Amino acid sequence: MERRAALKGLATAIGGLVVLPSWASNWNHTTLQPTDLLSAEETPLLASVVDTIIPKTDTPGAKELGVDRFIQLMIKDCYDSKAQETLKKGLATVEEDSKETFGKSFTACNAAQRIHILEGMGLSDDATSKGFFTMVKGLTIQGYMSSEYVMTNITKYEMIPARWNGCVPVNQ
Repeated sequence: MERRAALKGLATAIGGLVVLPSWASNWNHTTLQPTDLLSAEETPLLASVVDTIIPKTDTPGAKELGVDRFIQLMIKDCYDSKAQETLKKGLATVEEDSKETFGKSFTACNAAQRIHILEGMGLSDDATSKGFFTMVKGLTIQGYMSSEYVMTNITKYEMIPARWNGCVPVNQ
């Protein structure tokens, strides 16, 4: 190996280790910037879908933790335009199914009606509906589990788990 390549690799590794703590820090709903991915009508609809997937119990729900903004940010920054269109078409389908089935908007439905609509999308033969539900459900779980509240209050997140304690008494 050449010395320049070795030094370049070493510098990259050290830089990565210096930046890692700031990159891997927990997010919360105040750190997420609003995106222009969804319209003003679609944003509360996504929040209702997220709230249906992980509702509020004795712990905050996904909507309360701002997971809907996390999903918008992830899809805008990390997914291709096809996934962005799937999100928009899926939200339109949710609204249409709600109006056809129950005669009212998805946000106005009760919890059982919302679950019925989302379960129907998950079991649908339509690739767009099923893709939407799978994508939003996965991102909801990811966003909820990596939120600051869950990481600090529920899972007791440790940046470097499995400490090594060298001074442990050994019994014979």
